[in-house]
Amino acid sequence: MLNLNDTEEILAILLAVAIVLGFVYSTYREIQSTISEEKGKYREKKETEAKVKTLIEYLDAKKELIDALNQVKNKEGDSKN
Repeated sequence: MLNLNDTEEILAILLAVAIVLGFVYSTYREIQSTISEEKGKYREKKETEAKVKTLIEYLDAKKELIDALNQVKNKEGDSKN
């Protein structure tokens, strides 16, 4: 069995604590980056949904205008005959 003196034991313990703290820190940073990525994706999704909603409203308004124009043209055509 390996015999270590007090200094070596303290150094080994400090090294082990440093490794564990490093692992905890890297895990924390990964979690933070993942959370920020997900927030970015969520924000982008909301912006895209808003754009699509605006586009749908625009297309609906355009369709109503075209329908109204067709009705006016049909009335003019009927009144000429």
